[in-house]
Amino acid sequence: MSYNKNIGIFGGDKRQVYLTLSLLNKGYSVYSYRLTSRITHKNHIEARGLDDLMKMCKILIGPIPLTKDLVTISDDTICDSGKTIAHLLNKEHLLVGGVIPSDIVSLCHKKGVFCYDLMKNDRIAIMNAIATAEGTIMEAIKNSDKNLHHSNCLVLGYGRCGKVLAAKLKGLDTYTTIAARSEDALAYAYASGFSTISLCDIKTVLPTYHYIFNTIPALVLDQECLKLVSRDVLIIDIASAPGGVDYEYALNHGINAKLCLGLPGKVAPRASAEILVTEIEALIKERSG
Repeated sequence: MSYNKNIGIFGGDKRQVYLTLSLLNKGYSVYSYRLTSRITHKNHIEARGLDDLMKMCKILIGPIPLTKDLVTISDDTICDSGKTIAHLLNKEHLLVGGVIPSDIVSLCHKKGVFCYDLMKNDRIAIMNAIATAEGTIMEAIKNSDKNLHHSNCLVLGYGRCGKVLAAKLKGLDTYTTIAARSEDALAYAYASGFSTISLCDIKTVLPTYHYIFNTIPALVLDQECLKLVSRDVLIIDIASAPGGVDYEYALNHGINAKLCLGLPGKVAPRASAEILVTEIEALIKERSG
């Protein structure tokens, strides 16, 4: 299929703003809907609504995550009750976004709409992990009255984000332990010079940590675990919502636990957008061939 130079961008954080500016500078005409900042450019047009955006553009770029509840972006309702973003698409559209819900993916497939999840691209996910790790450390420094230097840190999970975060913590001279379910993950962590512990055994060591960083998108720090943490611990949770902490228990018992979502869009939106632009342009070229 041949695509023209009209691109529609909707919702999201500052990454979407920088993405728009970058595409405009590359000669694309960009229609936008509900960006977080106003853009003034001769080739930029603000759409009246999502319906209008989809009529004008075949290439549609949504936020990361695309939607949290199937019908909203940027915390504002965009579709009628009972409908999803995918209901407004037709087979001529190319939908790009991040963490696209399976319900929307399934509906796109049924309608013959090609959709591409940016966060399933290994390069993007790895580069995204860098900004996430830096933002996590920023949140740790901002929300604690202790130095990270020579502090005891526990990283839960050793996937993309866990690996990059642990390496950066190591560079700050922390004493970092990796907890994971996978024996392979623990072996890689050990080979990288970290102390390791199986996730099922963390209750035996929880009281010893000043900082706990969770990257696992499941309830890991439940009530039984939180009963054991140090009174002055700081928990930074970067797992997808709703996170991996029993936040009600933490709040009721004075435990300092922070769910920090969308860190790349907060701490490095310009760099993150440039990574996305490169992959999106490659995708457009591939699909237009």
